[in-house]
Amino acid sequence: MADNARNSNDLEKRRTDEAALSARLRRLGDRLRRQQPAQPSGVDRGRPAADASGFARGFGLSSALVAGVLVGAGIGWALDRVLAISPWGLIVFLLLGFAAGVVNVMRAAGVAPSPPHPPPPHAAEGREGGVPPESKNDDAT
Repeated sequence: MADNARNSNDLEKRRTDEAALSARLRRLGDRLRRQQPAQPSGVDRGRPAADASGFARGFGLSSALVAGVLVGAGIGWALDRVLAISPWGLIVFLLLGFAAGVVNVMRAAGVAPSPPHPPPPHAAEGREGGVPPESKNDDAT
């Protein structure tokens, strides 16, 4: 009999809690509607395009990280098989692959600068614009 009374009290309490939560939710919805500026339903805010672009960027960054880890693991596994140093090659190159993946993600996200490009091969020979110095002298004579 005591269990019956307790269950009915719990049920009553649960109903009042749900009613209170529903009332709070309605009040919050009303406050949000009052604070947001009225926009016609036909106006597009541009969110779907931004979301698609964000998803594409997220997938690109995550694939850069996964690729670094997989390449490192593959090289480590191959070295383990060839040099019979298991599991050290896999461990070391898995960590190196993770580090390379993180660096690639940071570069792709624009957090870390990209490495500088090497100068073109003709720059070391004194050429300007790909023209050898000899041909410039030939034009002057």
